[in-house]
Amino acid sequence: AALEMSIMILGIGADDEVIMPSFTFVSTANAVVRAGAIPVFVDVDCRTLNIDPACIRAAITERTRAIIPVHYAGVGCDMDAIMEIAAEFNLQVIEDAAQAHGTEWEGRKVGAFGMGGIFSFQSSKNMTAGEGGAIISDDEEFINKCFSYQNAGRVREGDWYEHDHLGGNFRLSAFPAALLTAQIESMEKDMAIRDANAAILDSGFEKIEGLELLQKYPGTTRVSHHLYIFRYLKKYFDEKSREQFLEALNGEGIPVYAGYVPLYRERLFIVNRAEYPWLEGVDFEKITLPVTERIADEEAVWLRQNCLLGSEEDAMDILQAVEKVVNAFSN
Repeated sequence: AALEMSIMILGIGADDEVIMPSFTFVSTANAVVRAGAIPVFVDVDCRTLNIDPACIRAAITERTRAIIPVHYAGVGCDMDAIMEIAAEFNLQVIEDAAQAHGTEWEGRKVGAFGMGGIFSFQSSKNMTAGEGGAIISDDEEFINKCFSYQNAGRVREGDWYEHDHLGGNFRLSAFPAALLTAQIESMEKDMAIRDANAAILDSGFEKIEGLELLQKYPGTTRVSHHLYIFRYLKKYFDEKSREQFLEALNGEGIPVYAGYVPLYRERLFIVNRAEYPWLEGVDFEKITLPVTERIADEEAVWLRQNCLLGSEEDAMDILQAVEKVVNAFSN
């Protein structure tokens, strides 16, 4: 809802194009399609799994209106490069920071760079109320329009029955808001626990040939560790598949999984095109983005953020299970 509101408020609609990564949750694309615009999927940087700025530049056309960088897994995108491209081509930037509560770029919290930044409080997130979200911005006019759009078109400083925009009811209720307010106080403590346990896994995994840790750009000064992701390279393990690796780790009690598929393969973009006639001229089935496909089909291994909220002993259990499976695969 926060993404959809941001796009609508910026006047992005019919025939407009919005550039986004191909490797993210479907909500990022859904918001664009629901606004009547066209999602333009570009490849990701294999080092970080975030949107590749070079691919953004190559995808810009005269119809491009905005860029949605997604701070995937809580690792910051290259915001210097993205904001430079946006300024050069007069494009809006809407940061999808749904997974990046507390992530920093050069000491500044992500979500604060574009016109608007959105956060998710869905059940899997680092801060959660079961559902819900938030929009932040330094632009007062934008925030006033957000208030109006999510609150039946009301005017932020106006009378109760004063309405000057077409709005809806996207309001977060008081109970989840209270849950979230309390978590602002505990957020730093939780981040410190995730940081410490991620460091244990990093130290162990970097010694294992065939497992590749995700990197971060020099400008990323802190990550949220919404997901702990590493890459499995089957050539080091007698060509045993990533799926076999996942099955073996789950057998050891470690809840790992493969994660997203490339967005352009979702049935939304292949089967239901008649429902979205403005996508009729876009042949998503012909899209081929090699980094996204290699990561999604063969390499990505995910651990959820709650796996990093245990004790040091719990982190060591994960590391030892991975070492056990790796040793079995290598022999």
